[in-house]
Amino acid sequence: MSGETSLDVAYWMRPGTLQLSALPPLSLYVHLPWCIKKCPYCDFNSHAWDAQQGGGLPEQAYVQALLSDLELSLPLIWGRPIHSIFMGGGTPSLFEPHFIGELISGIRSRLPLVPDCEITLEANPGTFEKDRFKAFGQAGVNRLSLGVQSFNDAHLKALGRVHSSDQAQAAAHEASETFARWNLDLMYALPGQTRDDLQADLAVVAQLKPPHVSIYQLTIEPNTQFAKFPPKHLPDEDASYDMLDDIMAFAHTQGLQRYEVSAFAKAAQRCWHNTNYWQFGDYLGIGAGAHSKISFAHRVVRQVRWREPALYLSHAATQPVAQAHEVKRDELPFEFMLNALRLVEGFPLAWFSERTGLPLSALEPGLEQALAKQWLVLEEGVLRPSAQGMDFLSEVQQLFL
Repeated sequence: MSGETSLDVAYWMRPGTLQLSALPPLSLYVHLPWCIKKCPYCDFNSHAWDAQQGGGLPEQAYVQALLSDLELSLPLIWGRPIHSIFMGGGTPSLFEPHFIGELISGIRSRLPLVPDCEITLEANPGTFEKDRFKAFGQAGVNRLSLGVQSFNDAHLKALGRVHSSDQAQAAAHEASETFARWNLDLMYALPGQTRDDLQADLAVVAQLKPPHVSIYQLTIEPNTQFAKFPPKHLPDEDASYDMLDDIMAFAHTQGLQRYEVSAFAKAAQRCWHNTNYWQFGDYLGIGAGAHSKISFAHRVVRQVRWREPALYLSHAATQPVAQAHEVKRDELPFEFMLNALRLVEGFPLAWFSERTGLPLSALEPGLEQALAKQWLVLEEGVLRPSAQGMDFLSEVQQLFL
């Protein structure tokens, strides 16, 4: 889609073939792209900050660019309340707390936030210093997501992380003292990791008592350092499944309920922002390389911002969107199910029509096959994956292509 139409609300509001009965909940994603060092497994739009680029991060300029981007985007979402804000990266905790405060204040002055709006900041223990998290809380952050990945120094080194186990535990302790809502990110099936190693990591988690844990299996993504130079001694498929069984058993003992493929939470601690993604809600993404999904009465639109930070900074005040396109009718069933089937408790089947504007008949071929294979269960209008369906989730999702 051409740049002239990407921010033109009249263009996206024109008549079309979809009929959305209502617009879904809306979130705001803010991308802060810089890291101390690029991790070899990371395929996100992150960029190692180099001192030779001119000293400190361009925090003031970048915050202003984000607010200019938001200002230009307001007509696309005018009047819609924001339920959550997620500042991801990169390593957003590289930014000084007062700049994060300036950003949150700027967002609040431009958008209507619901009273209990969830405002999450991703943080890295490598950027931790005493009272820093408290300062983020004072700036307006009310949920912290801490990227630990492991508490084993050898595994942290293999993953290219810049922090140690001691730093990770110190950061987690301060997060727990500062935030009622916080998350630990962990990874498993790491190079050379055994089940005993995983149990040792989980024992530390048990001591820290996070109310939310995200646990991801290490996967080798294209265009990463690990794709070019694969790590040695990765656990095989059987060992990885055994580790997942250990994680499930551990979560049960800790009162952490699995509500999504990789997400475990205590009561009232689920991440609202990520849940909105999985429920095919809308999100406006601002910042370098940020993605958006925005619904209108007759279409669903996706946008991508300029990926390179320097390009984004130069375009943010005039044309921050590098690409925009309308999602095709025949792609919507797969896009919806790719997200919604990750939810362990499932979703009301009526949401499909409400959030895609398509009739339920668009799902029938794949739905019939999945129900026949007992990969999905439909009860009282709620569709959810069975235990077997969760084990074969990729195959279930492919049925809706």
